Amino acid sequence: MLLRGFGFWGRRPGVMMLGVIPAAIVFVLIVVGLSTLAVNLAGITDWMTPFADGWVDPWPMVVQVLVGAVLFGGAVVFAALTFTALTLIVGDPFYERIWRAVEGSVGGPVPEQGTGFWRTVRDGLGLIGLALVTAIGVGLVGFIPVVGAVLAPVLGVVLSGRLLAMELTSRPFEARGMDGPQRRAILRGHRAQLFGFGIATQLCFMVPLGAIVAMPAAVAGSTFLARSALDAATAAAATPPAQPLPPAAPVPR
Repeated sequence: MLLRGFGFWGRRPGVMMLGVIPAAIVFVLIVVGLSTLAVNLAGITDWMTPFADGWVDPWPMVVQVLVGAVLFGGAVVFAALTFTALTLIVGDPFYERIWRAVEGSVGGPVPEQGTGFWRTVRDGLGLIGLALVTAIGVGLVGFIPVVGAVLAPVLGVVLSGRLLAMELTSRPFEARGMDGPQRRAILRGHRAQLFGFGIATQLCFMVPLGAIVAMPAAVAGSTFLARSALDAATAAAATPPAQPLPPAAPVPR
């Protein structure tokens, strides 16, 4: 589905180019924030680890490096999800045009009413809250001895990928008046696609400058994914239930 989203660049380049503008603005802000954190990371980790000042070398440095890596890793997870939320808020009119273009290419009725700006703001703030909880959880996992350094980034990509996929696929459902429980019920049979799409999108966001190009493709791909799930649910609802077979006639002796 994400590849189909990237393929939409070739079909509607003008509409997709509009989605680059808010992504680029938010990307610059995120990079400035992460760069500021990186510059001050040594001082922050030194302030957070006063208990290690009296330890024998090289353990104070090891602890500070570990704390710094966990802190910066959690910040990256938080930044990735915050990027999505802020970009969707800032670029709501642009991404609605991408959504409508994809809906029109798939066929079928396109909802007249979009999700609305304030609904997008509410969902974006909710995603930022979930991003903060996820970043704290990933940071705590990073302190697990031996496996934490590997488990934390993997867990961060998986969890943030799922949150990204759920948020990006919400527009087609909300435009049709479907709430969260209805959306989750329809997507329940597409969990593998949902996780794959979210993780692939998250990995694209981690490539330098990849988020700017990938964001319009993610909006398009998530619409393809949501419409696939909606069409499958509609087809399943229209299929009559199978009639039970009549009992077999007794075999004469």
